[in-house]
Amino acid sequence: MPPNRNAGVIDERVILQAAHPIMYDCIKRVLDLTLAIIVLVLGSPLWLLIALAIKLTSPGPVLFRGTVIGKGGVPFTYYKFRTMEWNSDDSGHRQYIQDYVQGRCKEGKYFNDDRITRVGRILRRTSLDEVPQLINVIKGEMSIVGPRPPVPYEYALYTDWHKYRLSVLPGITGLHQVEGRSVSTFEEMVARDIYYILHRSIKMDLYILMKTVLVMITGKGAY
Repeated sequence: MPPNRNAGVIDERVILQAAHPIMYDCIKRVLDLTLAIIVLVLGSPLWLLIALAIKLTSPGPVLFRGTVIGKGGVPFTYYKFRTMEWNSDDSGHRQYIQDYVQGRCKEGKYFNDDRITRVGRILRRTSLDEVPQLINVIKGEMSIVGPRPPVPYEYALYTDWHKYRLSVLPGITGLHQVEGRSVSTFEEMVARDIYYILHRSIKMDLYILMKTVLVMITGKGAY
């Protein structure tokens, strides 16, 4: 079972002791680069169609560029296919994030976001909006598998316990995304992420990748 905050505090030494052999990191990096390049190249006709659909149905750029927090609390710019109206008010999402982190709501996604476009809803349901983050993978800012990176106003609410989930490279998909999806509390998400960090392996990464494909096909837990 994933570690529970209430069962005892996991201090930073536990995370450091979970450091994996260099071989694991090397194999994971090779897999990341190989899969990222294959998906970007072989899927390029679909990515062009998605870009065209976004451009023709709503004003604004095709790609959304936003700041998120990566490994060790370092911010970086990440990429997604734009799924929202351009330059829309994010105050509702900010309030939702505060409620979610502080335990006042139990859904891991902001379902009532009226900023999402028609094309955006399809992309989110299939998780195809995340594909441009393969650019971040190639740049070494993310891995394909790992805890999801938080936005700065989410990270600002984190306690030390929560920050342990950023002791590895963030990922496009992860254990929480395939097992918890949008029906877990914030604390449950953190516990799953730390469980992944403590037990991560190539076998677990491949398991998460296969489960991710199933989640994308079924759209379970998506918008």
